[in-house]
Amino acid sequence: MRLLTYNIREGGVGRAEQIAAVIRAASPDVVALQEARDPVVVERIASLAGFGFHGSRRSHSTGFLSNVPVVNHGWRHPPRTRHALLEVSFGDAFPRLFVLHLRAWFSKWSERQRARELRGLLDGIKEQLVHERHAFAFHVLAGDFNALAPGAVLDSSPMPAWIRGMIWLSGRDIARSTIEMMQSDGYVDAWRTLYPDHEKEPGYTFPVWNPHVRLDYVFTPAEYASCFTSCEVRRTPEQVRTASDHLPLLVEIAT
Repeated sequence: MRLLTYNIREGGVGRAEQIAAVIRAASPDVVALQEARDPVVVERIASLAGFGFHGSRRSHSTGFLSNVPVVNHGWRHPPRTRHALLEVSFGDAFPRLFVLHLRAWFSKWSERQRARELRGLLDGIKEQLVHERHAFAFHVLAGDFNALAPGAVLDSSPMPAWIRGMIWLSGRDIARSTIEMMQSDGYVDAWRTLYPDHEKEPGYTFPVWNPHVRLDYVFTPAEYASCFTSCEVRRTPEQVRTASDHLPLLVEIAT
């Protein structure tokens, strides 16, 4: 499965053609979308990019496109969460997909909120695993975490003055508790699994005009880490510069 996670910014309104061109160039089987809150735009992107299945809901951030047959999909809003968690189920050979979008802003206060939000999402997934007797043990979480990973170097100099101010008030750095929680709960990060060197392969996905932070991730339980066979931050085609403020992340998963 070639999985692309992509924040299309503000519903993708007025940019469906550009977004579809970026997606087509990556040739994914499945696309996890964030800020996909306009179903008309998502349907248009699906048509232009040639996807047989798609799902979105007005005012919900998370959505999907797929050329892998979808068994079912739905949104859940666990406690303390801002954006609904999207769950997509495919056939038995494929992992179940959870698409999430955590709240933004760079400060120690917003990081605490993200951590509480993520705790609610992970607890909901764990409860479902127990309820279904581990029927979907192989699963992936993909999306815009709006968080920095442990070991990631933060260079705030390219950021707007107000963000630099928030970071300064937070102690000149940002806590890494959100991604640390993923790790402590037994998940592995596709990018770091394949590219462990933070300095040589930072994996920056935001913003497109001057990438200097990594906000977009794909995770799976540690026992399935070997299923990650490739990972790429997409910087082509030319439309990627205007389609969104995020670069899409493409992950190949052995099934």
